[in-house]
Amino acid sequence: MQDTILRLDDDRWEAAPGDAPAPGYEAAVERGQVLWFPNLRFEFLPDEQRLLDPAVGDAKAKNISLRADGDQLRGAGPDPRDRDALKALVLRWRRQAMALADRLFPHYRGRAKIGNASFRPYAVEGRQRSWRQDDSRLHVDAFPSNPSRGQRLLRVFTNVNPHGQPRVWRVGEPFEDFARRHVERIPRPLPGSAWALDTLGITKRRRSEYDHYMLQLHDRAKADLAWQRDSPQLTVEFAPGQTWVVFSDQVLHAVMSGQFMLEMTILLQPEDLATPQTSPLHVLQRLTGRALL
Repeated sequence: MQDTILRLDDDRWEAAPGDAPAPGYEAAVERGQVLWFPNLRFEFLPDEQRLLDPAVGDAKAKNISLRADGDQLRGAGPDPRDRDALKALVLRWRRQAMALADRLFPHYRGRAKIGNASFRPYAVEGRQRSWRQDDSRLHVDAFPSNPSRGQRLLRVFTNVNPHGQPRVWRVGEPFEDFARRHVERIPRPLPGSAWALDTLGITKRRRSEYDHYMLQLHDRAKADLAWQRDSPQLTVEFAPGQTWVVFSDQVLHAVMSGQFMLEMTILLQPEDLATPQTSPLHVLQRLTGRALL
């Protein structure tokens, strides 16, 4: 499990003039490694320090997010000055996270698409959620109302906690090992179910059979408390000022504790990868023996 975490000593978001090209870490992140940058810090501007307070958000929302479609800010509190400052903060974070991805992953240039970016000011501990929404249980990311149809979720995280508190994760076994335990017991979707969910507006677009399997894997992981306890896993503490990058639809992960984090989602199609055969889509197609899109 120790080789799941790949330490990189980069300390800059963007390439400096004269820098040698990055070696390209696509293969590492695509095979399920977590890229860990212990020296890559996102700096808050002096006037932004006041935003390190849960009171700037709407407590009913999970986070304060900037939507990729139209740059709409969601989850912020009612104060217009705070809303403007939060939007500027998350926009600057998004630019830096995208610059990092552009430098690290030359194969993705021109292919990567901007997803949502978020500031998460709330403590992980103490949030009351259903078992399906409990992210302290190991899981892969899959969303009931937003089918991915094989689209990859590359995520950049940075811990901006001002009080020295780490962001504590558990990281689980390789995706293929996990999927192999369950895939034969997952029934195929009911005929017409994807059409009905789409027609009724329950999903944003039609689910593929791939989405069906990913949702089943997400739920089966979270429901199996014995597996949560006994499966191969590693606990990782990301200290304030540290950044990490991971395909969250592939790496089994659980968030155990922490407060104040920035997150950026970068979207890629399976064919955009350097090694498409390692993607969850290709793994599940290989295990089921059929096309899932």
